[in-house]
Amino acid sequence: MTIYHFIGIKGSGMSALAQILSDMQYKVQGSDVEKVFFTQKPLEKKGIPLLPFQKENIQTDQTIIASPAYNEENVEIRAAREMEIPVHQYPTFLGQFIGQFTSIAVTGSHGKTSTTGLLAHVLQEAKPTSYLIGDGTGKGEEDSEYFVFEACEYRRHFLHYKPDYAIMTNIDFDHPDYFKGVEDVFAAFQEMAMQVKKAIIACGDDEYLQKINAQVPVVYYGLSEEHDFCAKNIQRDENGTHFDVFVRNSFYASFTIPGYGKHNVLNALAVIALCHYEAVDVEVIQARLKTFQGVKRRFSEKEFGDQVLIDDYAHHPTEIAATIEAAKQKYPNKDVVAVFQPHTFTRTKTFLGEFAESLKTADHVYLCDIFSSARERDGELTINDLLDKIPGAKLITEENITILKEHKNSVLLFMGAGDVQKFQTAYENSH
Repeated sequence: MTIYHFIGIKGSGMSALAQILSDMQYKVQGSDVEKVFFTQKPLEKKGIPLLPFQKENIQTDQTIIASPAYNEENVEIRAAREMEIPVHQYPTFLGQFIGQFTSIAVTGSHGKTSTTGLLAHVLQEAKPTSYLIGDGTGKGEEDSEYFVFEACEYRRHFLHYKPDYAIMTNIDFDHPDYFKGVEDVFAAFQEMAMQVKKAIIACGDDEYLQKINAQVPVVYYGLSEEHDFCAKNIQRDENGTHFDVFVRNSFYASFTIPGYGKHNVLNALAVIALCHYEAVDVEVIQARLKTFQGVKRRFSEKEFGDQVLIDDYAHHPTEIAATIEAAKQKYPNKDVVAVFQPHTFTRTKTFLGEFAESLKTADHVYLCDIFSSARERDGELTINDLLDKIPGAKLITEENITILKEHKNSVLLFMGAGDVQKFQTAYENSH
């Protein structure tokens, strides 16, 4: 029996795929650096062997899947080449693997992970469903009918996939280290749209998605009446957000989601539209939407004395604005304090003005130093360039973190894609 060997198994997509194959009763192992990542916990739980990189790991009876983060410089990839064993890049392998299921790619500049998690949560109640989420979560069903997966636009990785369906949440300029601008991002999504086999579920409130051309039906969802699926009568209370859904202007059903903010209503609408298209029972959709617990690092809450601490992956101005809006809707009587760690110099430089504008919607703002990768150096830009644009904003370090205690009965939002959690941990430990 062939063994699946993952080179760089601790990557979030790699870890999720390894879990799926293991659940489907295949033999799985993998190698990576020694550093501990949160993505390895579920692998250890499933008893998947994790090895250090070494050429001895490579054997002739393996199917080798490599993370795009590694190339010929990696000792195992070199060994496989020398032994003439094919090395499958993760996106290429996944593109072939999904062919055995009704596959649903969830893509978009923002909201991919949350929407993938929500769709998997709803669909698995209707039919056997396997899913792969970008936060490192993966689950395989042996007799799976559906395969729900997060498809990332970065470096055009999603062009490896020819899914039955694609959900497209929005198109926005992000990853300035790769894309030239929003038109370049649009071009990538347009190319992806031409590869979809059955239908595209797209957010009609997004001006770029309105221009998508495809060889399959494009079903639009959004808050305005001209869309195929429209949410109306949106109301909020302590149990979440309630809304009515109209399908081509006729009333379909009422739904409740535990989350807050317009973006969460739109994510739910995308899932409702896909499920309606696949004839999933409306009672199943209603019940499952209500019980969704969310995904890792997306508005993860914890009570801390008279404060609420929220950890969120928001690292783009659009996401920051959405997270602050959700916090204000859920806690209308509390101050919202933003603690933000910018992720990469290129992104900070590109969106300097937009970051300032979105952060200003919080009641108080604290900035952590820019998180950058080793391959990125920028001598000119510093965190002070952003600080200067936000009146009243302050710099925060792990040493002076206790300043946050001043905000009684407040919501503290820790946002960023780097290691902003260390600031929250330092704060919790400072008491």
